[in-house]
Amino acid sequence: MSPLNTSTTYYTLNTNCYTMKLINLLTLSFLLSHASAFVAPLRTQSSNLQSTMFMTESSSSSSQEQNEDSSNISRRDIFWKASIAASLTFLSPSFAGAEEASLPTGAASAAVGSIKKVVVAGATGQTGSRILNKLLSEPKFTTTGGVRNAGKASKALGTSVSLKHLDVVEDSLETLTATLKDAGADGLVIACGMNPSKNLLRMSAAAHEVDNVGTCKLIDAAKLAGIKKVVLVSSILTNGREWGQEDSAGFKITNAFGGALDEKLVAEKYLRASGLDYTIVRPGGLQAKPPTGALSINAEDTLFSGEISRDLVADVCIASLNDPKASNKVLEIIENEGTPPKVFNGLSM
Repeated sequence: MSPLNTSTTYYTLNTNCYTMKLINLLTLSFLLSHASAFVAPLRTQSSNLQSTMFMTESSSSSSQEQNEDSSNISRRDIFWKASIAASLTFLSPSFAGAEEASLPTGAASAAVGSIKKVVVAGATGQTGSRILNKLLSEPKFTTTGGVRNAGKASKALGTSVSLKHLDVVEDSLETLTATLKDAGADGLVIACGMNPSKNLLRMSAAAHEVDNVGTCKLIDAAKLAGIKKVVLVSSILTNGREWGQEDSAGFKITNAFGGALDEKLVAEKYLRASGLDYTIVRPGGLQAKPPTGALSINAEDTLFSGEISRDLVADVCIASLNDPKASNKVLEIIENEGTPPKVFNGLSM
């Protein structure tokens, strides 16, 4: 697959317009204000997946909450181990509905277990910053944050963090490639996404630029830079049109943000066809709070509702870098709170 010609607009979708009209904004505001009224059941064939190891860790978590001062096990460690255990459970061949796990072949096989130098694109975002900080806490990784404004980011992330300018919209293919090469990276986590609150009057254009064209351009740069593994943070329901969810509340509400789900799907397909070893992580509604429920990892195109802590999303992304069972897989993830999951209602990377 040849690199992008960045002077041309690619991946055009069949949308009627690129500008969000005022009436659409008012409609979107109404939908969001009433989102809690929609409650959809989780598809039963793929939910509530937990391994024995995960249940053990979950019990430890409950004990910690009851006697936090006397516990030496941090919440972060518990959920880190839990996410890995759940990954292994989901990706095992015995999981109903999942593709049989197998090691990648050819050049992609070099990525398994060997990723040590990672660039996080979108490192100042709410999810990207968590991925960056967790990677920085792991001695086995050398981590670089890819940011649009290194000066501003250094104030937020700290001067000791390695940062490089990386803008998937403004940077050329050659510049993005040079950035990845300069970092010496063999792994890339893409946590970029259109921010609706900053693009209220141009959501469609921004989603197309960032979630589609910009992400595809970064994937091409990864190939040229010799990246061995790419983890892409996407979203549940990206492929909702193909499995009967086009008229669901979750799809309609979320895709109202500039057609973000449609744009993300183009990038997903581009990554899958790139020849790179990949893991596509599709979280439910992203929450800033610490995790409180069990991690549930599900088969592709099964979840249409649910929420998850950004901390757990970061853990799954990091585990996917070197887990051979996550090679060339799509993981749909939410937290199982023991109650019907809320309708999926929005994106904010």
